[in-house]
Amino acid sequence: MQADVLIRGAQMVDGTGAPPRLADVAIRGELIAHIGDGSTVDADLVIDAQGQVVAPGFIDIHTHSDISLLLDGRGQSKVSQGVTTEVTGNCGFSPFPINPQHMQLHLDLLAGIGDDALVLNWTDVEGYRQEAERRGIAVNIAPLVGHGALRIAAMGVDSAAASAEQMATMQSLLGTMLDQGAFGLTTGLTYVPSRYAPTEELVSLCETLARRQRLYASHARDKDLVGNDHRYGPLNEALHLGRTTGARVQYSHAAINTPSEWGSARLWTERFEQAVQQGLDAAFDVYPYDASSSALTQYLPAWVQEGGVAAMRERLSDEAVMARAQADLALGWSAHRIPWLWDRVVLARTDGLLGAREGQSIEAAAAAAGKSPERLTLELCREGGNRVMVVLFYRTEEDMRTFLACRHSVMGSDGSAICFDQGTRQPHPRNFGATARVLGRFVRELKDLDLATAIAKMSGRVAERLRMHDRGTLAAGKAADIVVFDPNEVRDRATYLAPCQQASGVSHVFVNGVAVLAQGRQTASKPGRVLRAA
Repeated sequence: MQADVLIRGAQMVDGTGAPPRLADVAIRGELIAHIGDGSTVDADLVIDAQGQVVAPGFIDIHTHSDISLLLDGRGQSKVSQGVTTEVTGNCGFSPFPINPQHMQLHLDLLAGIGDDALVLNWTDVEGYRQEAERRGIAVNIAPLVGHGALRIAAMGVDSAAASAEQMATMQSLLGTMLDQGAFGLTTGLTYVPSRYAPTEELVSLCETLARRQRLYASHARDKDLVGNDHRYGPLNEALHLGRTTGARVQYSHAAINTPSEWGSARLWTERFEQAVQQGLDAAFDVYPYDASSSALTQYLPAWVQEGGVAAMRERLSDEAVMARAQADLALGWSAHRIPWLWDRVVLARTDGLLGAREGQSIEAAAAAAGKSPERLTLELCREGGNRVMVVLFYRTEEDMRTFLACRHSVMGSDGSAICFDQGTRQPHPRNFGATARVLGRFVRELKDLDLATAIAKMSGRVAERLRMHDRGTLAAGKAADIVVFDPNEVRDRATYLAPCQQASGVSHVFVNGVAVLAQGRQTASKPGRVLRAA
C-alpha cells in the first residue's frame, strides 16, 4: 500500500491500556492507514523508531489554552511533550458565549487564565473556531463552555440568583454552544461569577448536558452546599449533580489543599470509588505536581470581588474598606479559612506592579515593600485585577500520587500551550512538563503506573470521557494524532525557578497526519482544528 509516513520498528502502546507490542504505523493523509507489519508499505517518509514508543497523541483534558493558542499558535510547551489536543474552557473560563454589552467583564474573566488581552471579534463557538483556524494552530482544541462566561453573557457579574428570564437565557446560550460542537460545560465555583451560582442553577444546566450526553467538568467550591462532611464538601456537590441529573461528571484537578488534611487522599478516592460503584458516570483529573497556580484574586474574600474587577478596585480604594478586607483576609483563604503560609505563595506574573517581582514569595515581596502580606495582596489585586498570577505550594506529592494511581483518574495539566519565551514571567512548570513528568518520574522512576496505563490516562481514557470517537487510540481509520518518544529518555526539565524549558525524549509528533515535531524540533506546520463533539 501507499502511505505518506511509515513509523517503523517501535513498540506500539495504543491508548486502550493494552500492553505494548511491536507494530509499524502508517499514515496516509489525515488518517492512520495501517497498523502491523509495514514491510509492504511504500511510504514517502520512513521513520526508524526502533527503541522508541509510538502512541496516540496526548489529549490534555484540563487546559487553559483558549487564548494562548490564538496569541501564538505554535503551542510550543505542549507540542514538545507530545500533546495533540487541548481541552479548553475549564474552570468556568471560556471565550464564548460573548455578550458584547458585557465585553469588559468577559475580558476581566479571561485575564484570570494568565494571558495578555485579545480583541474578541466573535460571540460563539463557531466564531471562535473560525478565528483560531484562520490564525493557525499547531494542535487541536476541544472546546468546553465556561459557566463564568455563560453567566456573564446572561446577567453580568451579579451575586444574586438568576431570575427565570436569566436562567432561560443561560439555557438557550448553552444549547447553542453545544449545537456548535462544544463538548460540555465547566464551572469554576471559587471564581467570580461562577461562585455565585446556587446548586439549583447548576442542576438546571446539567439537565441540558444530560439530555445531550455532554460532560460536566467542575472546579468545585471550597465549601459544602450539599453534604455534611467537610472533608468531602467540594466533591459532594459534583456527585450530587451527577446523581440528580444523570450528567456525566468530570471532577477537576483533585487535590488536598488544607495542611491539616494532607495525607488523606486515600479517603477521598475511596469515596469516589463508592459513587462509581453505585452507577455514577464520573472520573477526575489530576496534574503531577505538588503546587497549584491561579489568579491571586481567587483567594480574596467573596465580598471584596462582588460586582467584578472595576467594583473591586473602587471598593479597595476606600481605606476603611481596605482595612476590613485586610482583617478578613488575615483569617485565611477559602471557606475553610486555610491558614496563610505566605512563604509558600510565589508570584508568577506581576507585570512589575508595585515593584513586586516574579519568583518572589508574597512574604518576601511584602517585606521588601514594608507592607503586610495582606496589604500587598489586596493592592496587587486592586492594581492588576485578575492578571496577577501566583503559584501556591499547598499540596503534597504523596496525595498527588494517590490520585494519579487511582483507576478513576486521568491526567490533565491545568496548564496552557504557550511559547518558551515568557520574558520575566515564571509560569507553573506544568505548562511545559506535565505529560513528560508522568512518563519519566511516575512511570520510569517511581513505577507508580505501568507505561500502558499512563498513556491510556493521557489518551484513550480521555477520549472516552469526552466521547471523542475519532482519536485517542491508535487504530486504522482514526485521526493520525501520534507521538513517538524514547521511554528511557522522556522527562520534564521545567522547574519552579526555571520553568520555560522543553521536555526531553519526544522525537516526533503528528497532528491530523502532519508533522508538528520532527527529530525533536518543531516544524512550521499548524494543522490543528477546533474539534466538534459528535
